[in-house]
Amino acid sequence: MFELIGLAIFGLVVGVIAKLIMPGKDPGGILVTAVIGMAGSLIGTYVGRLVFHYKPGERAGWILSIIGTVLLLALYRLISSNRQA
Repeated sequence: MFELIGLAIFGLVVGVIAKLIMPGKDPGGILVTAVIGMAGSLIGTYVGRLVFHYKPGERAGWILSIIGTVLLLALYRLISSNRQA
């Protein structure tokens, strides 16, 4: 139970940092920011396993989690800009 709470807080912090790096119109709210941060952390973990050869069970650290979240936000903006055009 505490691990899930820790992951949610980690996702929130990573999501906030990524939104500060990429300011602009993004889906808002504290819950959405936490979910985006957690999803970005999963992307960072996947990239870490591909590039840095993380072992199964190892998770991405702060930097790769933030990079994954920034990539996720960039993908969101790309898709949302195509929808509006």
